[in-house]
Amino acid sequence: MKSVFFQNLKIATAGILLFGGAQFAQAESSHGIAMYGDPALPQDFVSLPYVNASAPKGGKVVFGNTGGFDTLNPFAQKGTPPWQLRFWGYESLMGRSWDEAFSLYGLLAESVEVPEDRSWVEFTLRPEARFSDGTPVTVADVIWSYETLGTKGHLRYRGFWNKIAEIRKTGPRSLRISFNTEDRELALIAGMRPILQKAQWEGKDFAASGLSEAPIGTGAYVVDNFEAGRQITLKRNPDYWGKDLPFRVGTQNFDQLRIDFFGDQTVLFEAFKAGELTSYREFNADKWASAYGFAAVTDGRVVKSEIPHQRPSGMTGLAINTRRAPLDDWRVREALLLAFNFEYINETITGSVQPRIRSYFSNSHLGLRPGPAKGRVATYLAPFADDLPVGAIDGYALPQSDGTQRNRKNLRQAMKLLAEAGLTVQDGALHTADGTPLNLKVLLRQGDTEMKTVVEIYARALERLGITLTPELVDNAQYVGRQSDFDFDLTRVRRELSLSPGNEQKLYWGAAGANQPGSRNLMGIASPAVDAMIDLMLTVETHEEFTSATRALDRVLTAGRYVIPIWSFDKGRIAHARELKFPETLPIYGDRTGFMPDVWWYQED
Repeated sequence: MKSVFFQNLKIATAGILLFGGAQFAQAESSHGIAMYGDPALPQDFVSLPYVNASAPKGGKVVFGNTGGFDTLNPFAQKGTPPWQLRFWGYESLMGRSWDEAFSLYGLLAESVEVPEDRSWVEFTLRPEARFSDGTPVTVADVIWSYETLGTKGHLRYRGFWNKIAEIRKTGPRSLRISFNTEDRELALIAGMRPILQKAQWEGKDFAASGLSEAPIGTGAYVVDNFEAGRQITLKRNPDYWGKDLPFRVGTQNFDQLRIDFFGDQTVLFEAFKAGELTSYREFNADKWASAYGFAAVTDGRVVKSEIPHQRPSGMTGLAINTRRAPLDDWRVREALLLAFNFEYINETITGSVQPRIRSYFSNSHLGLRPGPAKGRVATYLAPFADDLPVGAIDGYALPQSDGTQRNRKNLRQAMKLLAEAGLTVQDGALHTADGTPLNLKVLLRQGDTEMKTVVEIYARALERLGITLTPELVDNAQYVGRQSDFDFDLTRVRRELSLSPGNEQKLYWGAAGANQPGSRNLMGIASPAVDAMIDLMLTVETHEEFTSATRALDRVLTAGRYVIPIWSFDKGRIAHARELKFPETLPIYGDRTGFMPDVWWYQED
């Protein structure tokens, strides 16, 4: 189906997918690379545009996580590491600017080279690049890192390895990666893979994971000490090799980064109020307005900062496991959406301050447009018309209630759809066609009190349809394991999306991961149209075509009714000790991990 789609599309769009005609064009070495066009910063840039180049070094910041950790290897599939580790202690050949949709600049590599068709990419390492133990980064380390992560590492790294036709050394400090598929993003993904030390793992099992040792990286921070499952502290390496690079000016300013672990979010917040933590990210706008009257805020020891951003809403909500009947029927999923009284729930929990997520790429130019599909979007979807979810072409919008607790109109529509799907009410309970009562459970992490409240309100509405909905709170290990095994009816999902979506979309909703244990496709989406739109996003050559392909994908995903969305996080809300400062100039991805703590600093008033 996909090959026919691409053949027809080439004709319909005047050859926008032609590949290979320019593969022999002269390639030029550069200091950076962008997904489309050229990177914004010139070769002689002195710092990133959103940093304080004069930021002082010193101080520490203390964060809080819920749950625990049982490994220091954030790159293996086994175990649960502190999620921040892979961002703080490790580097890649290229580094990302958070003020551009998708541009990379040389980090471990001093230059990057690609042909016009991007069928390969070549990197030249900086001679001064060093691991934290002082040993030089070699081409052998880079090649070993790609192969090891691609074959033994976390699933997030394996898809890229399968797209490599060849990786070889081309000089004392250079290597070339050739690809076996057309995908313009691969050259950038290659530049973002973490580079680890080959010698450390000789005679050891990289996949085994555990707390015995952390992988040696090249980043500015190294593990200083930890208590298993309770806290971990990283310290800035005074001999960090890259501290004078223009890309690093004004960044990585803290001497210490510490993470304390707590049983649930309530205990974590109380620890912040007591001064045990120095930074806390708030996701609830109503709580932001009402729960920060404690002494440290009123006397100025804690500052509330709002960090705007320009990225898409992404998707946050309850993922529906379509592998299980009757959740595999779109009518049942639409009924669940109709019964989810968002307006009432949002008023109850956030005071209606946070806007609803209306699609996966809402709040951006990449989001679907209301009404029927038009132009390129319609052209891209046309070959799949017979198999698309209802509304994908003609237009679909999430159900909206009248805001009252009863939500009668939507519940009547929901009951009608459930009847059409073959479900019947017997003795006050809804039964499937085989006579089984429809009892649904929502898998949640212990301490997720906010979503538990959402589910409890939602359950009262579903009860009126004869459906039993029960929150099931489990510890961190069970939560991760059961999500990996798809052992749930519904579960919390959060997928952050960027202004340059690419190969990660296959991890989130590609058919290859629908039944692969440990994949991030929690919903079990297996749609030829979804796969084709992602492929199209990765192969088109202009931003206009890319935008249309993304809008088409957004239509298919939203009309698929795979998730019950809640509210979006339209800005970052960070409460922090007043000594923690951030620059006045904010990047377009203002609240991402790459912004806090990377460009913040400590300064006493």
